Amino acid sequence: MSSKKPLLICVVGATAIGKTSLAIKLAKAFSTEIISADSRQFFKEMSLGTAVPSEKELSAAPHHFIQNKSIFDEYSVGDFERDAIAFLNTYFKKNNVLVMVGGSGLYVDAVVKGLDTFPEVPSEIREQLNIELNEKGIETLQDELKKADPTYFEKVDIQNPHRLIRALEIYRATGKPYSSFLNKETIHRDFETLFIGLSAERETIYSRINQRVDQMIEAGLIDEAKSLLPYKEKNALQTVGYRELFEYFDEKISKEDAISEIKKNTRRFAKRQNTWFKKNEHIHWFNYQTDASSIIDFINEKNAL
Repeated sequence: MSSKKPLLICVVGATAIGKTSLAIKLAKAFSTEIISADSRQFFKEMSLGTAVPSEKELSAAPHHFIQNKSIFDEYSVGDFERDAIAFLNTYFKKNNVLVMVGGSGLYVDAVVKGLDTFPEVPSEIREQLNIELNEKGIETLQDELKKADPTYFEKVDIQNPHRLIRALEIYRATGKPYSSFLNKETIHRDFETLFIGLSAERETIYSRINQRVDQMIEAGLIDEAKSLLPYKEKNALQTVGYRELFEYFDEKISKEDAISEIKKNTRRFAKRQNTWFKKNEHIHWFNYQTDASSIIDFINEKNAL
């Protein structure tokens, strides 16, 4: 491929829609590699519940930022931006194209547009929010965020206490909504970006999610979650697929209800992903069943190859 700047192809869309499969086909077509912008797939202890690509998929094309961290590591979107940009700067010296894939809109945006520097927050603010979470429940944090920052409330996974606390600690420390610190101005990047989005009817997405959750359970997600139960307070584990099973282990809900909740909360997550991506007018949308060769032709034409 020839272009004035290197090209980052971003494959985005809701969970379970087929992003990994398409990314691999694109990587093969353009003789390149893949970086993951899925914030749940960074952690090596979490495989089944985060839909990490299979061994076969990982061997089909080189992947980066997959299970490269531990749940014991603190790893923020700012850390990812720094690491991903460093990787891109090095990789683009030898190859003019790279594929980035992921459903974490904030992490995708961090690489493409950059995030403004967030202010330092006194530790006591975070500690107080954690106390409130434990004593009053997640609904209290949800209500505060909805009033303080309705813009971010519409985007964030409101079932994820880590994300709620992060937004509220910024608000309490500065008096400004978390969203006001996001992308105030676009940071200059030394590469071009082409967004490819995969879409499907809501019923199709929900059906694929339900099927994937069943497959996760069959593959051993319950055992994986049980092995992580001693560390359930870790930020990385405050996510769909683990939270619900921890409640089952604590005998708060039945196994059947836990599985049902995983499906429901994953559907909610997918809805929020679509809300985030639909606001990006630069995404070129394709039906999830579109043949990869058509998308490859589109990319070639779009970049005047």
